[in-house]
Amino acid sequence: MSRSADRRGEAKGFEQLWGELEQVPEGCRGEIVDGEVVVMPRSNPPHVRASSDLGTLLGGWFRFGIGGPGGWVILDEPRIRFGDEVRVPDLAGWSIERFGANDTGPFLVIPDWICEVLSPGTTIEDRTAKLPLYARHRVGHVWLLDPLEQTLEIYRLHGEGWFLVAAFGADAKVRAAPFDAVELDLTLVWGPKRVIEQR
Repeated sequence: MSRSADRRGEAKGFEQLWGELEQVPEGCRGEIVDGEVVVMPRSNPPHVRASSDLGTLLGGWFRFGIGGPGGWVILDEPRIRFGDEVRVPDLAGWSIERFGANDTGPFLVIPDWICEVLSPGTTIEDRTAKLPLYARHRVGHVWLLDPLEQTLEIYRLHGEGWFLVAAFGADAKVRAAPFDAVELDLTLVWGPKRVIEQR
């Protein structure tokens, strides 16, 4: 993780930082954190696979209404503005009534749901920086998905912090808010090898 620095020591405005964020090279992911652009490498294959598979499952049921109720917008790695910061969660979802499309900048409407996929390089940041930020901005639900440990933790906003609703592992069948209308088979999220071994 690297941070841009203003050599003159001057505070940068959001528009300047957003311009720098637009220059982040392909293959990297950038966020605005504490008045700086933070550049991170793209995620590792297990991380990408788990995020993509979960997004595909939820998107079919809840975005497009295929075998599920629909009514959601679910996006991979959206740039979302939280006050003066721009963060890029692995997945984010908005109820269709609340979603505000934005084609030129970060999304300004706070999501109803966020999923962070944990990996060795992101776990500390996800738990100690992003979770408190999401609570301050009133995200209603957060899931933490760990593809290496094969666990899913479900959190619900409670007061100023998070209440751990449940934790699931390996081959669990899950009904979890805000997507509890459909049962999620976690074996479908851990990758093709895991699914083949289970069947």
